[in-house]
Amino acid sequence: MGEILDRLYHMTALSDLIADPSYLLMYLLAFGLLYLGIVKKYEPLLLIPIGFGVLIANFPGGEMGVIQANAEGLVPLADGTMVDIWKMPLHDIAHEFGIMNYLYYALIKSGLLPPIIFMGVGAMTDFGPMLRNLKLAIFGAAAQFGIFAVLLGSLALGFTPQEAGSLGIIGGADGPTAIFTTIKLAPHLLGPIAIAAYSYMALVPVIIPLVVKLLCTKKELTINMKEQDRLYPDKLQIKNLRVAKIVFPIAVTTIVAIFVPTAVSLVGMLMFGNLIKEIGADTSRLFQTISNGLMNTATVFLGLCVGATMTAESFLNLQTLGIIAGGFLAFALSIASGIIMVKIWNLFAKKKINPLVGATGLSAVPMASRVCNGISTKYDPKNHVLNYCMSSNIAGVIGSAVAAGVLISFLG
Repeated sequence: MGEILDRLYHMTALSDLIADPSYLLMYLLAFGLLYLGIVKKYEPLLLIPIGFGVLIANFPGGEMGVIQANAEGLVPLADGTMVDIWKMPLHDIAHEFGIMNYLYYALIKSGLLPPIIFMGVGAMTDFGPMLRNLKLAIFGAAAQFGIFAVLLGSLALGFTPQEAGSLGIIGGADGPTAIFTTIKLAPHLLGPIAIAAYSYMALVPVIIPLVVKLLCTKKELTINMKEQDRLYPDKLQIKNLRVAKIVFPIAVTTIVAIFVPTAVSLVGMLMFGNLIKEIGADTSRLFQTISNGLMNTATVFLGLCVGATMTAESFLNLQTLGIIAGGFLAFALSIASGIIMVKIWNLFAKKKINPLVGATGLSAVPMASRVCNGISTKYDPKNHVLNYCMSSNIAGVIGSAVAAGVLISFLG
């Protein structure tokens, strides 16, 4: 009887949980992410799959955690032998390490899902606000400063150029871009960088107000953009916005392909999705597929796989915690640089711009714009800046993808 009870006890995960309490810390993290997604509604489409992925990855014996290869692409087998996982067939990966590793290496580390998600984002994005306020796109470009500032700082701390580039791209606030860049530059850091990128994307409603509070005055936050438009109307107006919306994705793809060809994987798919949307009825079936079924499927698998990389072994170490800290710095600097660019603009221009427009030069569309609009209406219920913020926000999507292409070109 005692032997049976002993075998039943060791059949469960209790013995492992007692022997290694770090699993309990990961459960708390998983519950925290699920709480933020379900109760606080912080990016539930991202945080709920990621949180659940963390949960299932940290049950001993469940074989749902993603095993991370080292810098040489080597992983240990059950007998301790080191093998190059890139040379293993997918069915062998599933057999040796579990189904979640199969999904991770087939969909994430292969680079398949990031361009698909960009295509979905393009199909759900309206470039109209940016085209109506093209000059505001400059603040989306200014917000990329955080990427390169953290890159330089990481080099000073001893990271390799490839690792520093992967760390800096977190400042673009775009999970797919961070994953795609890291796959090309420092694949051994993909787990912690994906964790940091998606965590900060989900925490945009917390981080943006914090940076805005530190850098902006009440007077600046009450600048009424519509009133400024009335006082200083733009001389150049787009006469046929529908045509412009169709020409724009074709033109951007062509220009990017010529000057930064390594960014075409992301920018090209973003623009293709948008083109399908703007053509209208003739491509409505493609639009429905890209923006709904395909996008939702990609998001589910991406979230679960990213969460599954957050095992106790890979997450609770100094390197991961350092990357998360560096990612926060990159994120905050990107927000701050957009705000500072607006402040500099306002020193010389008659037509003033609300600094919240600069704070949205991130790739987190449309959440960053919604957050900033909420801040604006808090000070003045009639001062809606959503459309103006979207101009900078959309430019940030393109800017971060181009920045990723530049990093890959120079460091890859």
